[in-house]
Amino acid sequence: MSQYSVLLVDDEEEVFQVIMKKLDWESMGFRIAGYARNGVEALEMAEELQVDVVMTDIKMPYMDGLTLCKKLKEFYQKIKVIIFSGFDEFEYAKEAIKIEAEEYILKPINATELKEVFERIKTNLDKELDEKRNIDKLREYYMESLSVMQESFYTSLIDGRISEDLIDKYAQNYQIELTGPYYNVAVLHVSQSSMAGEEAMETLLLTVSVKKLVEEQLERNWNSKVMTYLRDIVIITQLSQEEEITHFTDMMDQICKMAMRVCKATVTAGIGQICDSPIQLPASYQGAKTAISYRVLYGNNRAISITEMDPQEHVDIPWEETYISNILKKIKLGEVEGLRQSIQEFVVQMTKSKMSLQKYRILVMELITELFRFGANNQMNLEKLFGDNNDVYLQAMQLESPEALGQWLNETCCKIQNQVLHTRLDKTKAFVATAIEYVKENYADQTLSTETVCTYLNVSAAYFSTVFKKETGKTFINYLTDYRMEEAVDLLLNHDEKTYIIAEKVGYSDPNYFSYAFKKQFGMSPSKYKASKLEQN
Repeated sequence: MSQYSVLLVDDEEEVFQVIMKKLDWESMGFRIAGYARNGVEALEMAEELQVDVVMTDIKMPYMDGLTLCKKLKEFYQKIKVIIFSGFDEFEYAKEAIKIEAEEYILKPINATELKEVFERIKTNLDKELDEKRNIDKLREYYMESLSVMQESFYTSLIDGRISEDLIDKYAQNYQIELTGPYYNVAVLHVSQSSMAGEEAMETLLLTVSVKKLVEEQLERNWNSKVMTYLRDIVIITQLSQEEEITHFTDMMDQICKMAMRVCKATVTAGIGQICDSPIQLPASYQGAKTAISYRVLYGNNRAISITEMDPQEHVDIPWEETYISNILKKIKLGEVEGLRQSIQEFVVQMTKSKMSLQKYRILVMELITELFRFGANNQMNLEKLFGDNNDVYLQAMQLESPEALGQWLNETCCKIQNQVLHTRLDKTKAFVATAIEYVKENYADQTLSTETVCTYLNVSAAYFSTVFKKETGKTFINYLTDYRMEEAVDLLLNHDEKTYIIAEKVGYSDPNYFSYAFKKQFGMSPSKYKASKLEQN
């Protein structure tokens, strides 16, 4: 039987030590995932540990329990919050109800009462989990949720099977509002190996489970249509501003992580490019599917935006042969063996087709044109790679056998592939270097956060966090804290500044919280740290 995780929050360690000993947590179906000493620390741990229940005191430094509850409900709707307090005041209880806390109990905490509280919490959690995992209910939900006419319209729209002059007519007939002014397609791919053994669901039902989770998370704040199509979950979203796409990407990233925790499903979200007309949705759909392919580079259980992976992405390839598309795809993903195999398949298929010499020459010219277009879209130095354009065409036309064409393609495409990898690496390093430089220039700003630097860089937090940690080995918050502490040490030892002045200069509005963070970093208070360094010298 799976256990629900609990995070305890109180600034007095002996309090949560007592709480931990009061109950037989394991037999009740719970486990203590950790404990925090203030609301700020608890908020960070809730994100990292993905807990089910948070039990918090009200009166704490830096962030009180009511504020913590409000933020938890804002970011993690499914978390159950229990507030305990030594203050028997109606205003506190009323505020707790207002911000949707599950329980409000008074100190000193009675073991019997606490057990009853967690039994009620577990009943609610079990009910929610059963609703998501019950195969019969999922099948019933799936059948009842089929809006055939609307979904047929949406799938025809993203497949490009509706002409522009008929879109408004069909939308009106099917009671669909396409007001935009901006549109986006996202695709969620559910891995078929997500569940195994006796607990395994049918792939279709697992997809339905994730689909329901997506609908629950998006219904409040996003104008989205969620549907299943070709075994994937497709989301068509209407946006009021272009900038909303970064927040939407972050939301999809949270949903991927939530799907693993709630549904035990491995999910990758591909976010297509934003467009300003429904007729452009096929391009956004293709971009979203291409973005999912990048999971071989960046991993699954996350959202991947095509505009962040490949800003110059062009999904409407003029020559629509599948084999050429596969070659270009393998070049982008850096799959060396996959590239060779795709080229081999292309040459074999070309040989089987028994085409005329004239058609062969047209085919080769179109292939080379696609390679040049790909290079140009990825800002490559084409002359450095190939020399004069006419020389490349001439070389290809003089090849005397399919084997020679295959060898030439392998050499040429490997050059492009290596250039793509180097360009991507250079862009990543430049991207992270810009973020680091921004920290150095703005670390004293008390409002500096992941959100502010992402706004400055115009990227989503999901993409930024992945790239930054991959390049530096640290999360952005850890890097910012380390840098601030380095500056604090310099001010402390070399400039003889007071603690409250140092706190302000390195971006902390509360001197007490600065001292807390300093002690957490170095194991001692600023004054003791300074004294120890003076003794060493």
